[in-house]
Amino acid sequence: MNLYSKMTKIRFVLFAILFVVFGFSASAQMQNPVHFSVQQKQISPTEVDIIFFAKIDNGWHVYSTDLPGGGPTSATITTETAEGAKAVGKLKARGNEISMFDKLFEMKLRYFENSVTFVQRYKITGKTYKLKGYLEYGACNDQSCLPPTSVEFDYSGKGPDTAPEVQEAPKEQPKDWDEVDKSNLVAVKDSIKPVLTTTDSAAVMAQNDLWKPVVKELQVLNGADADNGSSWLYIFAMGFVGGLLALLTPCVWPIIPMTVSFFLKRSQSKAKGIKDAITYGVSIIVIYLTLGLAITGAFGASSLNALSTNAVFNIFFCLLLIVFALSFFGWFEIRLPDKWGNAVDSKASSTSGILSIFLMAFTLALVSFSCTGPIIGFLLVQVSTSGSIAGPAIGMFGFAIALALPFTLFALFPAWLKQAPKSGSWMNTIKVVLGFIELAFALKFFSVADLAYGWHLLDREVFLALWITIFGLLGLYLIGRLKFPGDDPDTKAMPVPSIMLGMVSIAFAIYMVPGLWGAPCKAVSAFAPPMSTQDFNLYHNEVRAAYTDYEEGMAAAASQGKPVLIDFTGFGCVNCRKMEAAVWTDPQVADKLSKDYVLISLYVDDKKPLVQPIEIEENGQKRTLRTIGDKWSYLQRSKFGANAQPFYVTLDNQGNPLNRSYSYDENIERYMDFLQEGLKNYRK
Repeated sequence: MNLYSKMTKIRFVLFAILFVVFGFSASAQMQNPVHFSVQQKQISPTEVDIIFFAKIDNGWHVYSTDLPGGGPTSATITTETAEGAKAVGKLKARGNEISMFDKLFEMKLRYFENSVTFVQRYKITGKTYKLKGYLEYGACNDQSCLPPTSVEFDYSGKGPDTAPEVQEAPKEQPKDWDEVDKSNLVAVKDSIKPVLTTTDSAAVMAQNDLWKPVVKELQVLNGADADNGSSWLYIFAMGFVGGLLALLTPCVWPIIPMTVSFFLKRSQSKAKGIKDAITYGVSIIVIYLTLGLAITGAFGASSLNALSTNAVFNIFFCLLLIVFALSFFGWFEIRLPDKWGNAVDSKASSTSGILSIFLMAFTLALVSFSCTGPIIGFLLVQVSTSGSIAGPAIGMFGFAIALALPFTLFALFPAWLKQAPKSGSWMNTIKVVLGFIELAFALKFFSVADLAYGWHLLDREVFLALWITIFGLLGLYLIGRLKFPGDDPDTKAMPVPSIMLGMVSIAFAIYMVPGLWGAPCKAVSAFAPPMSTQDFNLYHNEVRAAYTDYEEGMAAAASQGKPVLIDFTGFGCVNCRKMEAAVWTDPQVADKLSKDYVLISLYVDDKKPLVQPIEIEENGQKRTLRTIGDKWSYLQRSKFGANAQPFYVTLDNQGNPLNRSYSYDENIERYMDFLQEGLKNYRK
């Protein structure tokens, strides 16, 4: 096998790695991340505060008051009874309020982590007072949101002796159905008419078999929840791929034969040389692993996650990636100060033993910064969203193993050094390809900042146009039609694998062209701005539920002899919209939903009031369901043991689950399997 063949194989492996796409799935379960306590505090003889204190689990946050419309649920207070007292001012939030752009809702939001206190002040106007009502709040993590949740309060007390006697307000007689304000019954969508009946009550729901809990049955069907192993494996794989890319750059690859040869020559025996080279590889792992732990220790997992969605940080990282990309294209060279590397190198020469080997590994980390820096930076930004404190460390561990592996292998098998490809122009090709990749991802980071500040400089069609240009030029470069300053001018014919990958890049660019007119382009949906930012959109294919009332939809399914797909969703649920756009629009899925199932969408944040509030008992506490959303949220909790959206479950006509539940996962094949399994079990 000649050198040229070996080089082409390496190129092929490298370029194949660049086009690998990873994915993951998540499962929904019952969650209770916010714990409230309520008390009243007498401020003065004529003033009293109702205080709500919340302790928030790690990774979750509770939203503040007065948020913009179309987003998550703001913290609000509703006073149902105020006898001998009246509210003074608005609900106030106390705590460390965070204000930043939220990727999930694509707007700037204010929220609290760890803890928050909400306070509502009342002025006492009578000799006695009675206060009754509830606080409603919204809570989210980085993947899902809970339905609007209420915390009730009921207090009474004495006021000043000089205050007048409280006059009991006459009780309002309940209205007949014909007298109910029809404006409260406006449909969610013009084509959908929810049914509200005066028979809604806790007793009726308890006696209805359709409301019978099936939590245990679902747990059996779902099986044990997956642990963090899969996500950690994903992070490790990202780091390992990044290490392989860094390995094949001009900053690292030429050092391998020199370093291994140095260890083998300076040692008195081959065994000692191999031992030193292995120690060198372990030192590389320790250095980069320490870097990952130091970053986590300095910022913390939650701070890293917040940083990843910060607009200013995203602008900075976008500019940084552009600078590195221009450097890789050959405009200029980025290097750390030479004196840093020289100082460490001289120190390594004057010492002996393990310390000298460790310092040599540290020298490698410094001199290779221009190639490894952007790869490490991008890796850390991506793993910071994992929510795991071990994320950066695991990512850097994978990166270091890939980087240290060749030093160890070539030390164990020194004969391989003679067969390894020599440094040459192919390394500049790798740098240029990395430059294109960095330039593409720089636009993703700028997109976050653009959405945060509402500049509308990088709407979806502009983003796609730039990506089409970038990957089109990358394809031209790989097939040899485009040259950069560092390329060998004498090279005319490109290797066949390079040409093939160039064709893939050009094809990818062509694939994105219909997106300029509104095509979904599902392969880039995770990177491109939302469809709502596109000015010119010819795509109007969407699937709508036939029913938004549980009992009505179940009755229709029974009469038609079809199974039911329950879709627990929300108007403010972004991941729900993603599923509808990416999965429901698939022709096979759409056909299955429209022909084989009765689709019922239940909006847990629907604020339209029920005809009559419903008193229920949940977890030993009495609660009041006041809105349609409250009712569907209670159905999801009590019957299915879940409270996050989106949440999908297939039912037979008696309300029993047909198979496992399904949460946010844009894999169309898995969703089709989910629907097929439910239909199969229904027909048994």
